[in-house]
Amino acid sequence: MAEIKLGKYKHYKSKLYEVIGLARHSETLEELVVYKALYSSSEFGNNALWARPKAMFLETVVIDGKKIPRFEFIG
Repeated sequence: MAEIKLGKYKHYKSKLYEVIGLARHSETLEELVVYKALYSSSEFGNNALWARPKAMFLETVVIDGKKIPRFEFIG
């Protein structure tokens, strides 16, 4: 499986996030990507932290018939 670079990513819906590390689920040992939102949300607050399975983070999605990465590394 591909490696995850630390840094900024653009989600396919255009919001920006920063990957801050990798973690493992304590029961399954599944790799998780830990990242923070680079925006404020009325629902989740400023710079909310998120975790997503690595495989899902690296997935492609189909938008208007075109496959694109769920998260695109931008630096």
